[in-house]
Parts: sequence; structure tokens; C-alpha cells
Amino acid sequence: MNLENTQVQMRKGILEYCILHIISRGEVYASDMIDELTAARMIVVEGTLYPLLTRLKNSGLVEYKWVESKSGPPRKYYKLTEPGQSFLQGLTETWNELIHSTRQITEKSTTNV
Repeated sequence: MNLENTQVQMRKGILEYCILHIISRGEVYASDMIDELTAARMIVVEGTLYPLLTRLKNSGLVEYKWVESKSGPPRKYYKLTEPGQSFLQGLTETWNELIHSTRQITEKSTTNV
């Protein structure tokens, strides 16, 4: 088994949650999302974000608006829809349960087994 592949799969598994969480803070430009996700080592390739944003939009979880830019072409800013906020809340509950369950398993000492 390849450790790096497993790590990538783990990140991919929570990428959608992280993207929705970033967008939940307010209208956000895609390159700002890329910067934050890259800094957190959640994505390595920019091409990962755009298909996911399209899927989230097509699912009705996010929407976007075009904003004119003084320094170039218009920019697309994303925000959560009401269904997106509910969806994120559900994911947050699941995330918290997973953290609890994972800690319960991984922090158990071998002497308690």
C-alpha cells in the first residue's frame, strides 16, 4: 500500500466539507479558496476545486455572482444557499461524530485492550 495515496484519499474525503466551510464565512473568490486549501495542504492541484464547485452549484448548495474587477476580467464569488447551510450543518455534525469516534479508537492505550 502507498502511504501518499492513502493520505490523498483522506484529504479528498473531507475536501467538500472544507470548501463549504470556507464559503460559509461569506462570499469568496475561487483563488482565495485555493490559497487557503493549498496553505492547509488540502489540495495540491488547482483543477481539483473547479469541478467540485460546479457539482456543488448544480446540487443547489452554492451559488455565485459575477463582480466586476478593476484589475482584469469579472470575478466569480461563491456563497452558500440555504440548502447549502443545512447541508454543511449536517456535515459538521458528522465530522464531530467522526472526530469523537476516531479519538475513542486511536487514543485507547494498548494496555486497555
